[in-house]
Amino acid sequence: MATKIRLKRMGKIRTPMYRIVVMDGRTKRDGRAIEEIGIYQPKNDPSIIEVNSERALYWLGVGAQPSDTVREILKLSGDWQKFSGEDAPSGITPQPEKSDKLAAFNAALAEADDEPAAGAITGRRAKGADAPAEESAAEGETAEADAAESTDEA
Repeated sequence: MATKIRLKRMGKIRTPMYRIVVMDGRTKRDGRAIEEIGIYQPKNDPSIIEVNSERALYWLGVGAQPSDTVREILKLSGDWQKFSGEDAPSGITPQPEKSDKLAAFNAALAEADDEPAAGAITGRRAKGADAPAEESAAEGETAEADAAESTDEA
């Protein structure tokens, strides 16, 4: 069986994501793979390339033939140089660190503490509710007390 190391397309339209897979040479591009040995996402900046080096070297050692694109990916990861004995340097640029959303939120919250409490936008009130809620609650308590006194007198 002639095995090939090639890309299996995944993802959405105009957002390709590939898996680096080992397949029989006669299967379809997106057919059943023998083994998945990595991923390649070209739309990210820089592209995401992850290769399981141990498995890639195993399959290259037993005679699997990489496609042209996979050969270039293996050169970037340094696995092709290990297999063939070349001295060319590998060249994957690492992904930038993701920003810490919690730290950004806390920083924005600290900045907001220095600003005045009254904002330009206020909440809506119901019709006829011109008085604050505290005053209406106090009026409700006095009405209950008046009702209790009228029942005691009777």
